[in-house]
Amino acid sequence: MARKKDNKITKPLPLEITTTWGIQNNDYVQQGFRGIPKILSTDAYDSFYRHMGAKQQLSGGRFRPLSVVTFAIEQQLFGSNAEVKPPDDAAFVRHFMNVVYYLLSIVLLLYFLKNYIFKEEPLIAFVACLIFLIHPMHTEVVANVKSRDEILSFLFIILTFISIFRYRESKNAKQLLFGLLFYFLALLSKEYAITLLVLIPMLLYIVLKESLSSILQLMIPFAIVAALYVGIRFSIVGAGAKFENPDVLNNPYIYATHQEKLATKIEVLLRYLKMLFYPSPLSSDYSYSTIPFVNFSNGIVWASILIHTSMFVAAIILFFKRNILSFAIAFYFVHLLLISNLIFNVGATMGERMVYHSSFGFAIVLAVFISRILQKFFSAQTKKIVAVSFGCLVVIWCGAKTIKRNTEWKNDQTLFIADAKTVPNSALVNGNAGKAFIDMSEKPENKARELELINKGIFYLNRSVNVHNKYVNGYLNLGVAYFKLKDYEKAKAFWGKAKEIYPSNPLIKRNFDLLGATYFNQGMSIGGKNIPEAIKLMEKAVSIDSTKAEYWYNIGGASFTIKDYKKARIAWEKTLELKPDYQQAQEGIKALPPQ
Repeated sequence: MARKKDNKITKPLPLEITTTWGIQNNDYVQQGFRGIPKILSTDAYDSFYRHMGAKQQLSGGRFRPLSVVTFAIEQQLFGSNAEVKPPDDAAFVRHFMNVVYYLLSIVLLLYFLKNYIFKEEPLIAFVACLIFLIHPMHTEVVANVKSRDEILSFLFIILTFISIFRYRESKNAKQLLFGLLFYFLALLSKEYAITLLVLIPMLLYIVLKESLSSILQLMIPFAIVAALYVGIRFSIVGAGAKFENPDVLNNPYIYATHQEKLATKIEVLLRYLKMLFYPSPLSSDYSYSTIPFVNFSNGIVWASILIHTSMFVAAIILFFKRNILSFAIAFYFVHLLLISNLIFNVGATMGERMVYHSSFGFAIVLAVFISRILQKFFSAQTKKIVAVSFGCLVVIWCGAKTIKRNTEWKNDQTLFIADAKTVPNSALVNGNAGKAFIDMSEKPENKARELELINKGIFYLNRSVNVHNKYVNGYLNLGVAYFKLKDYEKAKAFWGKAKEIYPSNPLIKRNFDLLGATYFNQGMSIGGKNIPEAIKLMEKAVSIDSTKAEYWYNIGGASFTIKDYKKARIAWEKTLELKPDYQQAQEGIKALPPQ
């Protein structure tokens, strides 16, 4: 039985969609400066869709190129030129720049509030910025490189506000041009900046006491910039996916009734408010089925309706009194609505990063109330003591919470293993925790614990597919785990399940090719000792991949050896069907006895 060539076996890849896909495997980011034109002219997930052989999956598409452009610049200046990038390629720089952008936004926010909004009450400006700075919910935005779009969006929104107020002070047209530029950059960071068409007029009316006519005149160029952005966005990504995504991880309310959809979305609004007041526990994911569906018989839903309706009414009343709290509540509301799923499907039930913008409005309201309470109930001297003491306690608690959460955000492994305890019903977190244990089992220092780690991975992966029985990545990674355990039949079964759900997933073919090569090499290795068993193994190989001429040829050779000439003829004929110039197969057929 001749062996034509060696089939090298590599390892199947555990699959996970994280920032790695968004940056490390983004073709345009890895091209550095050369990739920027493509980043500016395609959907943010275009590279990922091409890798996965998929069409646009998300409603509305995703056109947020500015943060991705910064990744490409960092790749050009600090990244590796190697064809296969190291896992931490430019990671330090990316995380460092996230911190820089975040701190810069806080400095500019303090400047804006102190110089234009709370000129007479700088303490409110300071407290609002302090709350925004130390809030533990912002850990995800800073620690998760992919959330740079949130940071840049907020940064350029604040710069837009500053430029407008400077323009109103100086009447210098250059400041207006800066404002328009910053507004366009805010839109390119994230579409949230469209809210400024409402928020800028509110600020001018409340703070500068301007007339409606002067406000409308100022807003014309901003409306033109917004229209230009919308035109560019639509020309590039269109209306997004033209079908309802069948995966609950991207379409979180697909399994809910109409009543449950609305009720749960309203209930989630109160979850956000609760977490802004008490940010614990924290999680990187709140997808299916972390948040159970509710209906209108649930009292929390009605509490949410009452609270948010009261806030909305208060914003209207305070607006006509030109009270800054109206702007703060409006800032909170308009950004909350964008991520609430009430207007359009954002592809997630909830996320800490999503409330980043709204938390600015929350910080102003809280700072104003703290200031008013101190003024009403405490003397000047006592007020300072109470303010400093309470402030220190809050800073210490938030600091400790943030430091702990940052350690969990150290890498994907620490994050998802920690979050699997926080949100045990999340299919995505369990799947990623399982994948993390598989990754850990690959490390040389964990060789002694390899079996233990693989079994832990299987535990979490089983939990993920039990929660979501169409979770493709869960089945793929279960197959990887059993492949590592050399339980190839189970690996085949799980990859087969993934194939039923997502036939075009490129990793499925790759993994099955590896499995076929494994069966073939096993057959070849025992061929001299147990030919019938070798044939069975090679037949398993062709059952997985029937296009390999080498597999068929060696089945023919083994069958010829044990004088099963009928099977040898069938196998060699198949060999020549796949590869007509296969000389050994031609010679083998000639050596067969006449039929």
